[in-house]
Amino acid sequence: MDKAQILVASNRGPVSFSFGEDGSLDYRRGGGGLVSGLSSVASSTDTMWVCAALSDADRAAAARAPEARLDLAGYELDMRVRMLDIPPDTFTDAYTRVANSTLWFVHHMLYDTPNKPRFDAAFRSQWEGFRSYNAAFAEALLTGSADNARVAVQDYHLALVPRLLRQRRPDLRIAHFSHTPWAPPEYFRMLPADIRRELLEGMLGADHLGFLSRRWADAFLRCCETFLRVDVDWEQRTVEFGGRLIHLGVHSLGADAESLRERAAAEDVEQWRTRLRERVGEAKLVVRVDRTELSKNIVRGLEAFRELLHEHPEWHGRVTHLAFAYPSRGDVPEYREYTEQVQRVAKEINQEFATADWSPLILEVQDDFARSLAAYRMADVLLINPIRDGMNLVAKEAPTLSDDGCALVLSSEAGAADELGEDAILVNPYDVSETARALRTALEMPDDERRARCERLVESATALPPKRWFEAQLRALK
Repeated sequence: MDKAQILVASNRGPVSFSFGEDGSLDYRRGGGGLVSGLSSVASSTDTMWVCAALSDADRAAAARAPEARLDLAGYELDMRVRMLDIPPDTFTDAYTRVANSTLWFVHHMLYDTPNKPRFDAAFRSQWEGFRSYNAAFAEALLTGSADNARVAVQDYHLALVPRLLRQRRPDLRIAHFSHTPWAPPEYFRMLPADIRRELLEGMLGADHLGFLSRRWADAFLRCCETFLRVDVDWEQRTVEFGGRLIHLGVHSLGADAESLRERAAAEDVEQWRTRLRERVGEAKLVVRVDRTELSKNIVRGLEAFRELLHEHPEWHGRVTHLAFAYPSRGDVPEYREYTEQVQRVAKEINQEFATADWSPLILEVQDDFARSLAAYRMADVLLINPIRDGMNLVAKEAPTLSDDGCALVLSSEAGAADELGEDAILVNPYDVSETARALRTALEMPDDERRARCERLVESATALPPKRWFEAQLRALK
């Protein structure tokens, strides 16, 4: 009997390739929790991951493989991968200009509305690229897919794919998972009427729609009621559309404690831990690890730390802020400008408060996973203050790795606040003064209370690790 087939569609693949000095192809694993989740089912299924080739090395690897299908058994991943060589102009329109510069801004409610967005003829041309991008993924999923295969479509980049599949292959069982928040109708209506309808109808081609938080699922249901005038059963969390019943589920991705702890015990992490401790001495540590991303609210976090030092000089020399802010989306102008602002504010704080033997703020902008894990282990306080966030796994991973228990200062607008709010110190991400007070409360929290809170945070954070998270979505398709 043939294995059941699972098809995964995601902009990024489970591995990314690069060229070695000798011209050979090197790789590193990626895909985050999705790869971990798939590992639990891949060995017993016929699994194929469809993704875009994001680099010349990706394209070279795909070109060497029959029909661009890579057998990843040699890469410790028991699945096949099909990398799509999307035309550069199409990719730029779909990924950079529509997905990252429009849909991301809508769902995270980031627009400077007096100036943006502007939906003109140029945007309509870019939207055609987004359609073509989604059509390329749908075609790849359809090619060679078995009867009754299960398809797991990932994220807002591919919102149109479920309907494209449904129109041609009603036998497929389709799930779509949103890794971002979903905008409420009051903000989603900013999109042109035909485009917001196309997005919603595209998603409703699925059998099951997954979200990280009930808040985001509720916002989607409200958008369906408002813009499609369809029947929503709020008790059962279903939408009736096109003669079908679409189910919504909340799957709050958790930390993979076993894998994280194993990696955090490695020698390179220990070396970073030693280096960081030598650099900061006995100071308490406020830690943040983020991409330099508009929604992560890094500047207000830095301003809150500055206000703490202004209002409470007794903490001078006794606390250091480790802020790891890694570059993100340098092809989007707003992101380049924001990265410069983060660096400027960090420099101002050090110029104002630093002494010969104390650096109040250490900002690092080059990604180093081992260094981040070392910081998680060392943190006394973890600062996570996004404007909006689908989940925020750092809020779950850092307490899981904490050596001595850390206090969590967490934005109420992070999806993780649904599960961690009782044991975190919740803040309004726009309120710098409240965040500064929360940092002081966290720094002064008694050790026993801090450790007890952290233990409960870890229990919640690891409740739905990637394997169970993905398996729950597959079960919803049966």
